[in-house]
Order: sequence, then structure tokens, then C-alpha cells
Amino acid sequence: MRFLDLTLPTPAENLAGDEALLDWREENEGEEILRFWESPEPFVVVGYANKIEEEVNVANCEAKKIPIFRRCSGGGTVLQGSGCLNYALVLRINSHLSGISGANKFIMERNRAALEIAAGHAPSIRGHTDLAFGTRKFSGKRRHKHFLLFHGTFLLNFNLPLVGEFLKLPSRQPDYRHSRSHDDFIMNLDLSAATVKAAMQKVWRAELPLENPPMERISRLAREKYATPEWNYKFSTLK
Repeated sequence: MRFLDLTLPTPAENLAGDEALLDWREENEGEEILRFWESPEPFVVVGYANKIEEEVNVANCEAKKIPIFRRCSGGGTVLQGSGCLNYALVLRINSHLSGISGANKFIMERNRAALEIAAGHAPSIRGHTDLAFGTRKFSGKRRHKHFLLFHGTFLLNFNLPLVGEFLKLPSRQPDYRHSRSHDDFIMNLDLSAATVKAAMQKVWRAELPLENPPMERISRLAREKYATPEWNYKFSTLK
């Protein structure tokens, strides 16, 4: 597996980066990839099928000029920004990853092991793809024929009150949330990004950097898809 520590200048480019790496590997089979990125500026990302008006406090976002984007995979709505370390895994589909539940279990067990190395004690896997200490969460997937994309976020030292300011309670919640507010449900790991990256690289055996990532493909995908209102406001009555 190769690693790519690459934060691009805009939210659209960072979101496009994950999808472009998946498409690139599907078309040009090679080693698996572990990517990291962290946006210096806040922005909202809804899951592919989410309706913005149901998940996002749009008025607050507009007042504070917080842009709203849509990703290519499912899952819930998240707020990005400094202190949120994003990871993306582009993995070859094999017997461990052939089914949805099996893939989730395989990937999350490895991520749990990485956080045990980084934090010194093991988190638990809650729901299908959450990692938590106790009952407080601190952390979508897209498949092609030969490779899949699995990506998520580690909350390291994020400004947590911003989540409740810009996001509504999610329309779909894991059982263990019990309708708790964002402040009562999420927590920071209070670990450095370098510590978490090193642990993830160790567990996933991502030892060598990825050379020559598909930058032109990323830029084109960002420009033609992720920077467009047609994509970001898909399924929405908002304009």
C-alpha cells in the first residue's frame, strides 16, 4: 500500500481527490492507497443521498459563509475544518471486502487497532463505521468492480461547538446515540495528526509514498462536478 498526504487548496479538490484516486486505480490497477487530508477552513459535506435542508442549518451556513458540498459516497453529514483529519482508503476488493458488512468489519478493526496504537487504549466499534470511547463518537464507501473507496474523519482538536451551529441532528442515527445533541455525542481525540497518521500507516502497511498522483484528473473532477451547484444541491429544493 502507498500513502498520500495531500491537502489541496479547495474543498472541491479535496473531495474530488478521493473519488479520482478510486477511478484511477480502477482503470490502472496498482497498489492500494491510504490518503490523508485536513482542510484549514470549515465547510459542510452531505452524504450522496442526503437532502441539505434536512441535515444542515442552511441559514447559519449562509450567514457565516460556510459552503456546502456533496460527496460521492453515502453516510451522514459532517462539518470539516482544522482539527479534522480525513483518511481515504482505496482498497482492492478481495474475499475480506466482497460484502458490505464484511468490508466494514475488516476496515474498522484495522482502524480501531491504529487508534489503540495512537491513543494507548482501544476504542470500540459502534454502529457500522463509528469509533468511540465509551459512548462518545470521535470518528462512506463507494465500490467499483475491482476497487472500493472507504473514507472517514478523525476528530483530533476540532472546534466541536461549530457542529451544532451548522448541522441539524441527523435524520438517521445509530442506536447508541439515543438522540443526544452533537455536543453530547462527539469528542476530540486530543492527539496530533502526525501520531494518528503514523499509526494508520503502520496498521495498513502504507510504507512508501504515492508518486505522481492523478492531479489533472482531480482538478477536472473538482471543476466539473464538486464545484457545481448541480452536484452539491442534488436532491434539494434549495438553489
